[in-house]
Amino acid sequence: MKPNQSLFCCTALLGILCSNGISAADRNKENKPNILFILCDDMGYGDLGCYGQKNIDTPCLDQMAQEGMRFTQAYAGSPVSAPSRASLMTGQHTGHGHVRGNKEYWREQSIVMYGNNKDFSVVGQEPYSPDHIILPEIMKNNGYTTGMFGKWAGGYEGSCSTPDKRGVDEYYGFICQFQAHLYYPNFLNRYSKAMGDTAVVREVLEENIQYPMYGEDYKKRPQYSADLIHQRALQWIEQQNPEQPFYGLLTYTLPHAELAQPNDSILRMYKQRFFTDKTWGGDEGSRYNPAVYTHAEFAGMITRLDKYVGEILTKLKEKGLDENTIVIFSSDNGPHEEGGADPAFFGRDGKLRGLKRQCHEGGIRVPFIVRWPGHVPAGTVNNHQLVFYDVMPTFCELIGDKRFPKKYLNKQTEGDCFDGISFAPTMLGNDEKQQKHDFLYWEFHETDQIGVRMDDWKMLVKKGVPYLYNLVTDLHEDHDVSADYPEIVKQMKEVIYREHRPSELFRITLPSLEP
Repeated sequence: MKPNQSLFCCTALLGILCSNGISAADRNKENKPNILFILCDDMGYGDLGCYGQKNIDTPCLDQMAQEGMRFTQAYAGSPVSAPSRASLMTGQHTGHGHVRGNKEYWREQSIVMYGNNKDFSVVGQEPYSPDHIILPEIMKNNGYTTGMFGKWAGGYEGSCSTPDKRGVDEYYGFICQFQAHLYYPNFLNRYSKAMGDTAVVREVLEENIQYPMYGEDYKKRPQYSADLIHQRALQWIEQQNPEQPFYGLLTYTLPHAELAQPNDSILRMYKQRFFTDKTWGGDEGSRYNPAVYTHAEFAGMITRLDKYVGEILTKLKEKGLDENTIVIFSSDNGPHEEGGADPAFFGRDGKLRGLKRQCHEGGIRVPFIVRWPGHVPAGTVNNHQLVFYDVMPTFCELIGDKRFPKKYLNKQTEGDCFDGISFAPTMLGNDEKQQKHDFLYWEFHETDQIGVRMDDWKMLVKKGVPYLYNLVTDLHEDHDVSADYPEIVKQMKEVIYREHRPSELFRITLPSLEP
């Protein structure tokens, strides 16, 4: 599929969106909760104080955990960004979903200039399938105003899957996750009905393009993307009508590389704290500029993100929206070593093995905090096993949409499905009513890995070879016990063969069914 090809959403899906017969006005009368899902980028399980981090200050998120529920066995949809977000958006695991990896389109495109800076004429990743409904469309179908601020990574510019075409009323951020490697970029993408946009456009950062993208003068660029995106998100929240339910997806790029931010009080504090710091030389091909204070930069980015969360919660209180707004915080996958990041220094894996791009626990187990005053029991810690593809059915239950999943399946698409289970009972303090997964499933073609969790058993398949771990006795996944439990291995292999659907774009090596 090339950027100049026309792609059309199927009429059956449009019928799903419009045929329910319930008016927006009727739905609004039901006093549905507002929902804000804050998704950060590459934060490890152990990066927050409430998850055991000792060297980084996160007072706002720690307070959010004290006022809500902190999950200890929550999982991303994938060990990398685009497919993890796809799992959240589609309610499908990576054996069923269309987007299973970071397939890029900018590499094939012609060059455009911003001042003296080269960039690409089309940017973005593999689009979400137009034949399968995604979360903003469901929320829109339930009468919600929808906004998204941050990284999209669900389609390239001009494709069938950009925010304006997929149920988002207001968008500002990076359509392309590669573009997000620069924190002082040449442009950001925007879609705003209020500004008269009819499609996603580029908003050129005129002050930034006066300076080069790389080198000593890069930090003279004054327009910091994370701040710009956050301010648009706050403005959007400020504009919301208390009588109209809203759903916001805030996909902040912090603390993903590059390691760059304003030299303000946050960064200066960490420069003093880590007075013997580590430097990194940069990688121009990946758009990572050199970093002089890598530990200070990384810690500062997490504290900056924490400050953003605090400002969002304050804004909700100021507008009287606090008690009727569900706020969820999580990360799209485990910690990275890109751009000079040093996860070992911070002990970021929370005693978990593996990093981003691995289906070990460290690559997929993520922080997950839910706050809803008066509904979610405050100060609770829960070990329920949930995964990103559970979010869609959970939201549907919380907003009273009893049509899910049947009414949202595309009957013209063979095998269309949803894989999640609502965790609303657990979230609301009703553990005894919570349905549990028979298994959790991941696959990732780039490192040729498949992960399956079944109760306390975890099987990791690397290039077709299975390894079995008992997470109760071996959380770090150090001891392969596959030879001792052949029946467990056999059951989990059968799950893989049942759940995996072949993908020409994202091929994976299946384990042999033979012992």
